[in-house]
Amino acid sequence: MSVIVIIVLTALLTPFFTSQRVGCANSISCKQAPKYETEANAIGTYNNKPIRVPNVLLAENENTSPVLGVATSQGKKHIYVNLATQTLAAYEGEKLFMQTFISSGLWGKTPQGDFTIWSKFRATRMSGGSGADYYDLPNVPYVMFFSNNEVAGSAGFSLHGTYWHNNFGHAMSHGCVNMKTTDAMKLYEWADGPSEGKKGTTISIFGNQP
Repeated sequence: MSVIVIIVLTALLTPFFTSQRVGCANSISCKQAPKYETEANAIGTYNNKPIRVPNVLLAENENTSPVLGVATSQGKKHIYVNLATQTLAAYEGEKLFMQTFISSGLWGKTPQGDFTIWSKFRATRMSGGSGADYYDLPNVPYVMFFSNNEVAGSAGFSLHGTYWHNNFGHAMSHGCVNMKTTDAMKLYEWADGPSEGKKGTTISIFGNQP
């Protein structure tokens, strides 16, 4: 095989194999595009055990899939997730907008690097894991999916609200960034998705997870 052919094949296949190195944080998004989805009076599954699911109650003027967040004149929005301290900080320029504890990946790694929000959903369904850590969770609230050139959007990584545990500050997820629902709501309303050729809010994930 010639050197040119090898170079071409490497260029074509590298993105595929790179995207496969991370697990699928949400098995549903690995099969189909995520969507706004709710279920009334549902029973979900977390760590292979049943859990009651809160209903999603929308305000009369609430958009189920907003693109742009709250407008700001303070500067560019940027979200930082520190895996070492299990914290999230969101900035408008140099001004701190919010800071809170999160839960990153325990059963699956949370990817590191710079990402952008590619889609936002007021609520959606997530599932994954196997055996003792199997989960199937309707009505996951305030979901902000993120991706970059190495981690495809179809892998299903996101920042989102969490009703199935309250152990923030410790790794608990399958790779997503779990947040207290009230904190996720605040971030969701502030952060931007892609609009008019501009990428969504940048998310930088870094640090050695304890």
